[in-house]
Amino acid sequence: MSNEMSGERTLLIVEDDRPFRERLARAMEARGFDVTIAETVAEANVRAKEMPPAFAVVDLKLEDGNGLDVVETLHNVRPDARVVVLTGFGNIATAVAAVKYGAIDYIPKPADADDILTALMAAPGAKPRPPENPMSADRVRWEHIQRVYELCGHNVSETARRLNMHRRTLQRILAKRSPR
Repeated sequence: MSNEMSGERTLLIVEDDRPFRERLARAMEARGFDVTIAETVAEANVRAKEMPPAFAVVDLKLEDGNGLDVVETLHNVRPDARVVVLTGFGNIATAVAAVKYGAIDYIPKPADADDILTALMAAPGAKPRPPENPMSADRVRWEHIQRVYELCGHNVSETARRLNMHRRTLQRILAKRSPR
């Protein structure tokens, strides 16, 4: 029986940003969910096994590891759980991995409760609506550069080489604030 049909509205929120986690928990409780929270992979896996939720919102990058480990645990303990992955680094490879692990959607931060609710309640196979406030092209470029820089261990020369960019140009980009 599907989660919407059974009326079960248990929701696990796994997020290490405390203010965001608390705001999201209050917002989802106001929308009729019975919310449980966790801030680490270890804590989330314990909660998922104790009481497998019908729904979950999982941050990709947690202090003690990768949120995909939580998605995998949720999928193993409750295959029909509807899981949405949140991340500050929106890239295609991670989105594909999240879906392979059992997530139904992948939402870049900042996400609001309505975006998350829409993703959780979407009919299986439904095409998502285009975002109201998509990232600008400059922001997408900046996110990509930051991600490659992080993956290269904050090595400017290696990042510049992989991005086929002059090292000084990359340094100027990294010194600026993120675009909106």
